[in-house]
Amino acid sequence: MKVIVFDIGGTLMEYRNMPHVWIDYYQTAFERVREQLLPSLSDDEIAAAIEVLRSYNPKVKYREVDYTPEVIFGDACASWSCPYDLQQVIATFYSAMELVPYTFPDSLPALEALRARGLKIAALTDVATGMPDELHKSYFPDLMPYFDLYVSSVSCGWRKPNPKGLQDIADHFGASPEKLLMIGDEEKDVVVAQRFGCPSVHIERKGREAAWGQTYTITTLEELLPLL
Repeated sequence: MKVIVFDIGGTLMEYRNMPHVWIDYYQTAFERVREQLLPSLSDDEIAAAIEVLRSYNPKVKYREVDYTPEVIFGDACASWSCPYDLQQVIATFYSAMELVPYTFPDSLPALEALRARGLKIAALTDVATGMPDELHKSYFPDLMPYFDLYVSSVSCGWRKPNPKGLQDIADHFGASPEKLLMIGDEEKDVVVAQRFGCPSVHIERKGREAAWGQTYTITTLEELLPLL
């Protein structure tokens, strides 16, 4: 094994106050935009923006291709009659979410141990619909120094289980698929590994019965090292 590839959310960290789907945030977030930036924004304009944003959400309408925040929010705000600064809208929208990140206690020791073994460590993560990459990374500054390469759905243009992100990682390190190990907590993390041709580890932190064809199943990252 040459490169260990980690999903991030649900695998290395989580948001403690996050609802099941991001859609639950949309109304409150656009109301924060109106409150702080655009007092003339109407309820109808907010409703229209929410519908556009919903149409980009992969849990509502499946997609593997990903788009930049500017494309997504540019589309969502296109019908607004008042002038606005798109970057301010995006920043204010996500500030309303007040996400509380929590790094799992086993994450940093596992990353330290992998680095000590001389293995390369990469991240392959799907970013929430419309969230800027830099904002996403700001929620886990303790993890970022351990990644020799960070690849997101925004940076590579494709969401899992599309294998483009794994291909980019393999190309970067000059590694064949069998030299990569994909670790994640969702079915798409297993499927992306299958589609790329590399082994996978499903980490099951919630006690579910998951049989997705993963190579290994663990319940804590402490169980990862013996597999290597």
